[in-house]
Parts: sequence; C-alpha cells; structure tokens
Amino acid sequence: MASGWGITGNKGRCYDFWMDFSECMSQCRQPKDCGLLREDYFECLNHSKEFQRRNRVYKEEQRQLRAAAEKAKGGGVDVHH
Repeated sequence: MASGWGITGNKGRCYDFWMDFSECMSQCRQPKDCGLLREDYFECLNHSKEFQRRNRVYKEEQRQLRAAAEKAKGGGVDVHH
C-alpha cells in the first residue's frame, strides 16, 4: 500500500488517505494527534463503519417490517415498555 500503486497499476484508492496520515505522523509530536487521519485511512481500507451503519439500517428496516406485519395481523395493539 505504501508504494501507492493499486491493483490496476494506477494510484491506489486509499493512497491519498495514507499520504495524509503518513505526513501527519512524520510531523506530529504524539501519534494520537493523527488519530482522525488514521481512522480515515483504516475506514478506506476496511469500510467497517460503513458496514456497521448498513447493518443498523437493515436491522431497523426488518424491525419496522415485523412491527407492521404484527400490527396488521394482531389488530394494531401497540405495546411499549
């Protein structure tokens, strides 16, 4: 990754994030100063936040579908605790 070359021979998709993070690390006093840039770089590589958000959206959609089906089936009794 640090070479900057992607699989197709062009610049890698996360190379710009890497360069920002690398530059920050070479100039900062403490590594924690570059935490947000590190987070951006890892998100580009792994998409973990994106997948977590997609999963939360999917679970909420499923919950709403179940609630609507339950309401249609059971006559609309809404019980909240």
